[in-house]
Amino acid sequence: MANRIAGCFQHAFGTFFVAATIALAGCAADIMKNYIGQPVESVILDYGPPTTVIDLDQGERAYQWRKISTNVVSGSTSGEVRNTRHGRRYEETETPGYVERQECFYPFYARSSTGRWYITNFRQPKLECE
Repeated sequence: MANRIAGCFQHAFGTFFVAATIALAGCAADIMKNYIGQPVESVILDYGPPTTVIDLDQGERAYQWRKISTNVVSGSTSGEVRNTRHGRRYEETETPGYVERQECFYPFYARSSTGRWYITNFRQPKLECE
């Protein structure tokens, strides 16, 4: 019975995780879409100067913004009482914490028109960066 309940819980949690991932997917892309047709200065005013600027074909450029995020994941301790030949004993398991580092790139493509650069398209960020 306990295994059955645990299986149902794992299935429900897995379903929730997939649904949450799908719901969040596209957040960064939705924001990036709003810049299409805008001058590059619009992105610069919101996010600072680009990390990289690459000249592509004549009259085309790629601008790339880089964001590094860090997140501290706390450790945990769990325990269980076990029956041994010498009586009951509490066994503890410790999982250490760590610092998670995420590097994301947000590239925009732009075309020159009347001396200014206008966003024409963007490259979708990787899923973890959405």
